Amino acid sequence: MNSEKRHKRILEIVQNKLTCSAHNLDHVMRVYNLCLMISEYEENVDLDILIPAALLHDIARVDENEDKTGKIDHAVLGSEIAGDILKDLKYDEGKIRKIKHCIISHRFRTGNEPVTIEAKILFDSDKLDAIGAIGIARTFMLSGQCGQRLELNNSISEYLNDNTTENGRIRDSSKHNPIIEYEVKFKKIPDKLYTKKAKEIGEDRIEFMEQYFNRLKSELQGNAE
Repeated sequence: MNSEKRHKRILEIVQNKLTCSAHNLDHVMRVYNLCLMISEYEENVDLDILIPAALLHDIARVDENEDKTGKIDHAVLGSEIAGDILKDLKYDEGKIRKIKHCIISHRFRTGNEPVTIEAKILFDSDKLDAIGAIGIARTFMLSGQCGQRLELNNSISEYLNDNTTENGRIRDSSKHNPIIEYEVKFKKIPDKLYTKKAKEIGEDRIEFMEQYFNRLKSELQGNAE
């Protein structure tokens, strides 16, 4: 089976697996396209590693979302699920190992640092899709799904103490909201990116988000301008 056929089969599997609106196939394809774009600015990128990793990086996202215990990490579980899929598609063990590394290291909270250039590009691409105009849209999609309010009942520090686990997981998504997500996560993203091109894009996107959330907070306080 050639690479094109493998990628097509992976897409079919991913499409059937992802049902969360903010982490659906649209998100996967945006990350895929960002990966390809950023790879053009880097050297020695193996697309046979990067492309399957991009397509499979959120394969376990629904499993995490539906887990009420907070124990499932979609990056960790996803790397294992991806490994099985890749074996079925006759990828060799060396490539499977490298693709699994990309997947397990693509999020902040795993404690697994991306080491290879492919893993760094996937990490950066996934984070870029969380900020900017698209990041705002995705955040409010999730907010609506979880029945969140715009206003904060307590300070952000009090919220973090009461509503997050030791590994940073949210206990009750209905108590979360887009402003908290921006303050505790989004605005830190550009400093955590690895590639030069991603940092350039990230700085531009976070500037747009800052203007938006400053305006939102002002309007929530009743300011007319």
